[in-house]
Amino acid sequence: MPYADVNGLHLYYEERGEGPPLLLLHGGLMTIELNFGIALPALAERHRVIAVELQGHGRTADIDRPPTFPDFAADVVALLDHLGIERADVVGFSLGGLTGYELVISHADRVRRAVLASADHRNDRAGEVDAARLPTEDDFQAMRDAYLATAPEPGAFDAVAEKTIALVHSFTGWTDDQLRGVQLPVLILVGDTDFIHVENAAEAMRLLPQGQLAVLPGTTHMEVTRTTLLAPVIEAFLA
Repeated sequence: MPYADVNGLHLYYEERGEGPPLLLLHGGLMTIELNFGIALPALAERHRVIAVELQGHGRTADIDRPPTFPDFAADVVALLDHLGIERADVVGFSLGGLTGYELVISHADRVRRAVLASADHRNDRAGEVDAARLPTEDDFQAMRDAYLATAPEPGAFDAVAEKTIALVHSFTGWTDDQLRGVQLPVLILVGDTDFIHVENAAEAMRLLPQGQLAVLPGTTHMEVTRTTLLAPVIEAFLA
């Protein structure tokens, strides 16, 4: 199995297909298969897909380093260096979408186009989230099962989950000016019943100079990873 030793991390990744490089970044507490198992085969028909498991996720063991989006993005850039890839398209979901924001803002020279799915650029939204929009108990069980099946330290799931949830709740987001400075095409993608509200996604789209917006019908946050609409929407944008 392929690993890259970057930034003190034994980073797991998978490659499939041939063509322009396409980097896939999974959601929090997910693995490559759990997040992209449906979309990945279709994407690999036209792209050299590089799917990554971030710090503490799947086959990539956690290290003694607090998780941050700048570090996640730096790990991904180091992987591109390891693979000799100057620029890649990027698709990130949820936690991976937040990492994608950091990439297009801080490492724009390494990104050609980006799809940022189910990730809010701001972290100061007030109000309760409709429980029907959130991951279910079955979703969390699937995350736990995927971790137990792949992780070097299966007993670390709860510790990784605690750190990941703390990261998502504590990060400050990015400023309007930072988004206005992104001079590359970015597709903001959400489900119409995502817990990232459509109006929030539209706000990010308007701030990005080359922003586009896609809203998947009848789709919750977790269903974004499962719908057969995902790959065709990504392909249309990247083309």
